[in-house]
Amino acid sequence: MNYLTQSSSFKKFSSSECNNRNRYKKIGSVDVTQALGNVPIVRLGNISGVCLESECLLKLESCNPGGSIKEKNAVYLVTRAEEEGLLTPGGTIIESSSGNFGVGLAMVGAARGYRVIIVVDAKTAPPFRRMLAAYGAELVDVPLHEADESGSMQKARMKRAKELAATIPHAWYPCQHLNPLNLEAHSYYTAREIEAHFPSDLDAVVVGVSTAGQIMGIARYLLPRFPGLQVVGVDVEGSVIMGTPAKPYKMTGIGLSFFPPNLDLSLLSRAYVVPEAIAYSVCHALARREGLLLGASTGAIVAGGLHLARELGPDARILMINPDRGDRYLETVYDANWLDHHGFALIEGEHLDDAIASLSPVYF
Repeated sequence: MNYLTQSSSFKKFSSSECNNRNRYKKIGSVDVTQALGNVPIVRLGNISGVCLESECLLKLESCNPGGSIKEKNAVYLVTRAEEEGLLTPGGTIIESSSGNFGVGLAMVGAARGYRVIIVVDAKTAPPFRRMLAAYGAELVDVPLHEADESGSMQKARMKRAKELAATIPHAWYPCQHLNPLNLEAHSYYTAREIEAHFPSDLDAVVVGVSTAGQIMGIARYLLPRFPGLQVVGVDVEGSVIMGTPAKPYKMTGIGLSFFPPNLDLSLLSRAYVVPEAIAYSVCHALARREGLLLGASTGAIVAGGLHLARELGPDARILMINPDRGDRYLETVYDANWLDHHGFALIEGEHLDDAIASLSPVYF
């Protein structure tokens, strides 16, 4: 019923899983859990003049089958739980999620025959709810009055997920926020993909921070191999991860109301704490100038990456990680009424360049 608490030395999937992969390869087909990764990497050219001087690259994890990078975590953690006997046929997967990880688990659960229960809250946007339901997941809502002092629902959701896992037979709760295996998914998938694509000459990787699985998996795998590489974190204003003051925020995908146990700040060269108005403005600029309709957190990550490009100077090669697609944010970030209702005014043209240039890095 509990999430995995002990991380053995990093290993690939079990021999049985490898045999399954080989079997699928022989017959010329794979199931959805084996269709992850090796996503396109595109170069930004129109969003900012700095892209003409530096190589600003975006790894489109939005091109995974379910539309996000969190499917890698879902497949990896489910497979490890199966190997450890924590998740057995007919079992139930229970998790707290505001969106993408829940969708990833629902996708894997549908493919492998598990019941999936996702604990959500009022911040969970309608498209995420519909996606979860479409995969057959059951949703459990946590009421707004259980929010913590900063307005976050994360602790309340996690508490509810833990309670459900304790009462439902054969339940498994991966607890992405605390699970030390969360980062191994990105050592197994994302970091190795980056290594294969960039055997040398990569100056920095810019990654959003929430549970810290993505950024730590990438950092721990790549830094020993590329000692000069800068690993840069991106957080949202209102989150406390980087030591900045807590306040309510609407962003999902990055940010937490507590410090994630998996995060080792000593592995980061710097971080950016990006205001939501800048992040959402970058989202709109990516759609209109680059033809890339991407998720809310991508706006913050690209803002940080563009600031970093200015700092590193001409000929820098910077890779930014895009976590998810933008279609699931059409009723929020890409909706003028939602932006107006929450007091977000889009920043455009040179004013957006100036806003990005005004960001102040956090150093460790």
